[in-house]
Amino acid sequence: MKKILIIIIISITLLFAGWYAFIYYASYSEGTRSGELIKFSYKGVAIKTWEGEISQGISGAQIFSFSVEDKNEDIIKKLEKFQGRYVKLKYKERFAKISWLGDTKYFVIDVVEEVSPHFRNK
Repeated sequence: MKKILIIIIISITLLFAGWYAFIYYASYSEGTRSGELIKFSYKGVAIKTWEGEISQGISGAQIFSFSVEDKNEDIIKKLEKFQGRYVKLKYKERFAKISWLGDTKYFVIDVVEEVSPHFRNK
């Protein structure tokens, strides 16, 4: 009986580790989005994560929410600097969200400041 219980616990642990490795390392899609960075904050009660939003339209009707992992300190510093400016985000989408990494499935892997298309001719 003890041997069966140990096998069950090891199997559950291996299944969880496999699921986590798949969700963390496999990406569902990769892409870029551009817009005005309207929000970037470090939020949470027990587990704090970096969360942000860009507005992809003039009226703010289309909002793209994203997360940034804590290990990407250079991206976090850039996003804090670019607050209120037009940015281009390169992101990867995971198959599912992992609550201790972020509130969304979209994780930013690079950010650059761009010229806003609304003010190109000025």
